[in-house]
Amino acid sequence: MTLHIETHGHGVVPLVLIHGWAMHGGVLQPLVEALAAHCTMYVVDLPGHGYSRDCALPLEPHACARAIAAATPPAIWLGWSLGGLVALTAALEMPQQARGLAMLCATPKFVRDASWPHGSDATLVHQLATELETDYHATLERFLALEAIGSADPRAELRQLRAQVFARGEPELRVLQEGIALLENTDRRAALAELRVPSVWIAGRRDRLVPPPAMAWSASQCDGRYNEIERAGHAPFFGHVEAVVLALAPLLDDPRLRPASPSPSP
Repeated sequence: MTLHIETHGHGVVPLVLIHGWAMHGGVLQPLVEALAAHCTMYVVDLPGHGYSRDCALPLEPHACARAIAAATPPAIWLGWSLGGLVALTAALEMPQQARGLAMLCATPKFVRDASWPHGSDATLVHQLATELETDYHATLERFLALEAIGSADPRAELRQLRAQVFARGEPELRVLQEGIALLENTDRRAALAELRVPSVWIAGRRDRLVPPPAMAWSASQCDGRYNEIERAGHAPFFGHVEAVVLALAPLLDDPRLRPASPSPSP
């Protein structure tokens, strides 16, 4: 089975949307609705997630980026959370395809260590990996709670995340494990200096999974634009979608990132 990619909107700006770990493209629906008049969107279900549950492709950024690129036109790529690693990989390796990059609560290195004070606790990530084996649903519930922490209304956001996570069926355990491994081991910080496409980095000030300083530092390494949404947590498209759209404006309104108009007939 190939990746499930839905097309939404009727605007002139092509935009690829990539969700985070354990979710699916449907979770980005508030953003899809807000951008429908401005963008034509290609909303991805990553391998093993949502309607791509039977896709055997590994949850690996290079493989996913190539598969998405083969099925979509040149576009701006937006990645939320883990999906940002896929979008960043495409922008670095296929700038003719990922012509602009939006990182939404996403970072080139997720886990904190001696060289990276802005990441999440490595013990927490390792614990999630261990608990997946023994109590799958409780582990996902815990991760959803972490995503909601810090938002202006964490209970409402957690309800929305719970309603969405299984709306397209359960993610496959294999890719959940692969996703945890990505979060534990990936480090693309050094590659940021090589990024040649315009980028925006959008953080939630109250995000407890991807601290805003991680994104501010990342933006500074690639001449990207940094925007911090004051009362948002890890999923700012719930409750703050207008602020997300405003932060995306430098990319969405950039005439260089729009498809070339067809030449007039002689």
